[in-house]
Amino acid sequence: MKRVKVLAAVVAILAVACGSAMATPSSQIWIPSVDVKGFKDFHVDVDNYTRFSGKTEAGTNPNLYDIGLSAGVLPSENIKLEVGVDFLKSGYQNDSIYKYDRAPFYFNAKLGTPEDAFGIKGLPAFALGAYNLGTYDKPEVATSTRQNIVYGLVAKTLPVIGRLSVGGYYGSERALATAFNPKNNNSGVMASWDRGMPEINDKLSLAADYMSGNNANGEISFGGSWAFSKQVSLLLGVVVFNPFYNPSGSYDLPGGKPALTTQLDIAF
Repeated sequence: MKRVKVLAAVVAILAVACGSAMATPSSQIWIPSVDVKGFKDFHVDVDNYTRFSGKTEAGTNPNLYDIGLSAGVLPSENIKLEVGVDFLKSGYQNDSIYKYDRAPFYFNAKLGTPEDAFGIKGLPAFALGAYNLGTYDKPEVATSTRQNIVYGLVAKTLPVIGRLSVGGYYGSERALATAFNPKNNNSGVMASWDRGMPEINDKLSLAADYMSGNNANGEISFGGSWAFSKQVSLLLGVVVFNPFYNPSGSYDLPGGKPALTTQLDIAF
């Protein structure tokens, strides 16, 4: 991936969309998916990430609570664009240490094409976007919400197996730095699998995803989603942060301890 060209493309997308775009675009469980909302499709997402450990054991990575708004803004079936904004809080009491709650707004945007777009049978789906575009940056206290993660994904649905997607990402080195990984941990691989489960119930879908990188976003997650209707669905999953990272202490695991996630999606 040529990072400069990708970044320039995303900046252009954001400018066309509405000046700035944020945190949770249409996703699998943790990483973005290749799905892009259609024109005038409007979604409200209520996501929670509750640690399996107590607050003192979670270090500076407490529970996360997110309310997101996103919408499709491009009137095209073959090329779609969605933009969104999220209000993300941790509820962390000691805000003198955990300063991110002072700037809880993040933005995102994603441009993509569905499978078989333009009438080309067998064409994979593609997505290019950016998320975790924060508004707080204080180098003097080593705190920044401007992760500015740019990513690209390609996906294909295979018979029986389901849909597989793979891609990569690149973000702000300073914002993604940790005490034990200050450099070279701001890029990596994204991959996911998802599949409807009509053998069990048409309303059930399963998914798993992976994001590499020794930063707060590296993880493996898995879960299932239940569609109560065409407008309302609920996902229940588990996120294990940086499972292949060997920390040297009890609080230096990037991303923190594993979390249980619930994600309610309401479409209008």
